[in-house]
Amino acid sequence: MPGDGFALDWVTVAVTIVVGFAAMGAAFLANAVLAPRRPSVDKATPYESGIRPGPLGWSQFNARYYLFAILFLIFDVEAVFLFPWALVFLQTASYVFYAMLLFIGILFFGVLYAWRKGVLEWR
Repeated sequence: MPGDGFALDWVTVAVTIVVGFAAMGAAFLANAVLAPRRPSVDKATPYESGIRPGPLGWSQFNARYYLFAILFLIFDVEAVFLFPWALVFLQTASYVFYAMLLFIGILFFGVLYAWRKGVLEWR
């Protein structure tokens, strides 16, 4: 029958879901049974580092740290876009190559702008 493969696919999905939830439940059960329990006041604090938290104090951060992080994210996302582009470019060498050149060019001018503004200098 033509519909037998369809039903078998859904049975496979259902079995996978059941096995996944069973494994997750077994992990939680093993944690509840095997984990050592030594409660203390220090462990009940929201930030467990061994140092008792003091009064909240404001501190200033240099904006360069944020700019550096944003530049890292931009170029990290660029790398994510380059991998699928390389796969598509191997299959079809049409306008995709020029579109990626434009994308890389815009990012290159962004790096030049950040460099000229002194964002990339770590002081």
